Amino acid sequence: MSSPANLTVALVQQSNTDNAAQNMAKSIAAIRDAASQGAQLVVLQELHRSLYFCQTEDVDVFDLAETIPGPSSDTLGQLAKELSIVIVASLFEKRATGLYHNTAVVLEKDGTIAGKYRKMHIPDDPGFYEKFYFTPGDLGFAPIQTSVGKLGVLVCWDQWFPEAARLMAMAGAELLIYPTAIGWDPRDDKGEQTRQKDAWVISQRAHAVANGVPVISCNRVGHESDPSGQSEGIQFWGNSFIAGPQGELLAEANNTDEQLLIVELDQKRSENVRRIWPYLRDRRIDHYQDLTKIYRD
Repeated sequence: MSSPANLTVALVQQSNTDNAAQNMAKSIAAIRDAASQGAQLVVLQELHRSLYFCQTEDVDVFDLAETIPGPSSDTLGQLAKELSIVIVASLFEKRATGLYHNTAVVLEKDGTIAGKYRKMHIPDDPGFYEKFYFTPGDLGFAPIQTSVGKLGVLVCWDQWFPEAARLMAMAGAELLIYPTAIGWDPRDDKGEQTRQKDAWVISQRAHAVANGVPVISCNRVGHESDPSGQSEGIQFWGNSFIAGPQGELLAEANNTDEQLLIVELDQKRSENVRRIWPYLRDRRIDHYQDLTKIYRD
């Protein structure tokens, strides 16, 4: 399946409430807006149906999970078919009772499921208690073939690991896509907030550079309270962006507003960049064996 020479991509940066139906309606409205402006691929943020529920550990939250295929993937599949676009959505997957994943599903423009990716790296930090909810993925780092190209879909915490991006690129991914939910502790001072956000942007732009492919990073925005009242919640910092294969910023959202970013990518640029920066050619795989160790003692 050949990829289009020029691909118009969009990402939806939105704020959420505890009303799943309203959140989904907001996502759908933004997808329609993106399609009306020519988008062929639309990316939604991590867990776009709900609040970011991992601030606390609560067994009742498992009621939010759903199967794939299931209600949300069916709805988005019908929308993808109606609009003739590809959609990347992030869902709380119920694989079986007691077995749940943080899963990105890709809906093809004929409405079918092109593939899915289960988040591999699962964090466990104050305010981000994801290990309570999500079993680490078991599908590996496998790009998903679609009518608009081979998509290297990863999720949030995965974005800090160069190994994940590299393995996707080595398997032929033409784009790296990161649905995300990341924000500040409101108690952090401005200096610390700036350092965290800048590190997040730098890391993902570096994946674009190191692998010679564009990166789409879609984050949520707005403040979400801690249901337990033990902290001041999370201020999601937005700043969603689309970068080219040299890490150049093609579009960037702010850290306060819901925004729709739309960019036309020249897919030939990756080929040209990889010719002048042939990192894959010069890798010394004969000396990388220690990368399979947790640490070199």
